[in-house]
Amino acid sequence: MALSNGVLSILFLLSIGIAAYGLKRKRFNLPPGPKGLPIVGMAFENAKGFQWLSYEKWGKEYGSDVIYIHMFGKPVIVLNSMQAANDLFEKRSSIYSDSVGWGWNLAFMEYGDKWRDHRRMFHQYFQPSVVPNYRPKIALETRKFIGRLHNSPEDWLRHVRHLTGAIIIGVTYGLDVKQENDPNVLLAEKAIFSMAATGVAGTYLVDWLPKLKHLPTWLPGTEFITQAKEWKPFVETMSVVPFKDVKKQISAGKAKSSVVASLLSGLDDSKDNAARETMIQNTAGTAYTGNSTSLTVSALGTFILAMLQNPEVQKKAQAELDRVVGNHRLVDYEDQASLPYFSAMMKEVLRWRPVTPLAASHKVMEDDEYKGYHIPGGAIVIGNSWAILHDEKIYPNPEKFDPSRFLTADGTELRKDIMEPEVAAFGFGRRKCPGRYLAMDSLWIAMAYLMQCYNIEKPVDKYGDAIEPSGQYTTGLLSYPLPFKVDFKPRSPEAVHLLNHLSMDE
Repeated sequence: MALSNGVLSILFLLSIGIAAYGLKRKRFNLPPGPKGLPIVGMAFENAKGFQWLSYEKWGKEYGSDVIYIHMFGKPVIVLNSMQAANDLFEKRSSIYSDSVGWGWNLAFMEYGDKWRDHRRMFHQYFQPSVVPNYRPKIALETRKFIGRLHNSPEDWLRHVRHLTGAIIIGVTYGLDVKQENDPNVLLAEKAIFSMAATGVAGTYLVDWLPKLKHLPTWLPGTEFITQAKEWKPFVETMSVVPFKDVKKQISAGKAKSSVVASLLSGLDDSKDNAARETMIQNTAGTAYTGNSTSLTVSALGTFILAMLQNPEVQKKAQAELDRVVGNHRLVDYEDQASLPYFSAMMKEVLRWRPVTPLAASHKVMEDDEYKGYHIPGGAIVIGNSWAILHDEKIYPNPEKFDPSRFLTADGTELRKDIMEPEVAAFGFGRRKCPGRYLAMDSLWIAMAYLMQCYNIEKPVDKYGDAIEPSGQYTTGLLSYPLPFKVDFKPRSPEAVHLLNHLSMDE
């Protein structure tokens, strides 16, 4: 049977790619790394998932914090140390801030004036000095969340997703979220699932061979084509639907205070403002994807899992809360400075199981040299957050969940001589997660309310044996703990009274 033009084109491109790869290897001193299979390189290995573990292993095998792999001749540089990530993504950010591109989303937008304009608008409303203005909304939704847990603790994961959706949708769009099956929350979940599944470079072979997307869907191994068609509408509409809802409310004079309402209030009907309206829509959509069902959902799941597996940590955190706050009021952000163990525990949540084990991919804009190694222009450059946050030289016994690693010997203050997990947990350089400050505020108060009101315990089966969580996580750009069962037991009569009050207010 004669080969189709498409297949011939693919074979031709492969031959060019492998030839170019061989010439580069001979001509330049590339960083060390596994060579992989002829032509495909490490593409098949990379597509297996959990790439951060493979990258960490290869770094140790080759004795280098900078490794090189290729996938169909296309270069990928992985940085396994904070020093390397800081040297390239921070100190050389002018050439390491490009991205592979993902349409309207700021986190994945190509570097340039458009990206700068979007970043400036986003920063205006989500910078550290502004985020505290959203704390009343965050606390209100978190109190509702605590009450829902009291009514139906078995639905804890659904309640967590509702909480994070209600916060970001309320702050960004001023829209109320339905308690059950809210369309905006469901839309965000579906879109973020697709982003999480495809956001790591090389997850699908089509990332390296774009012509594969033209293959017929009946061929084995082309499931990605069908998946892409299913996911694309969610990604494209998630920034549109809630934005249109806000515009309708503004026209009807019913819009609540929000980021979008504030930005739209300064527009008129000029052409320039039409372009600016699109930028507002994109910026709001970035906030929507950056917090609603991703960072906080994963981190809260990790926190609950850590409490199940480390009851002694839970007791220490609760003892500190009881000593500082007592049991007659809920903890508040103003208490944060007086809760060093609790703050250390949140840092350990971010370090132990980072939400994005591989930071969003960067693309170097021109040839560069680092530590004597050649970095080819156009290469994908990835910061391995997992390897950095599990570096034994910085965090001894990294697999152990141990908040005390961030405390002074007497446990009264946070250490200043240890790397803050936040520098690696949210990405690097100009590609750091732009919604990280809102996510951290949301995570802190949710953790605090949970510790103050509940004992988080393993459920038991009909024989009285504890049901152990698997402790396993998903692979992808965003990594979530696999679903597990958990009991939330009110800590005291005062907690029961408070929870009854909160559940009635819902």
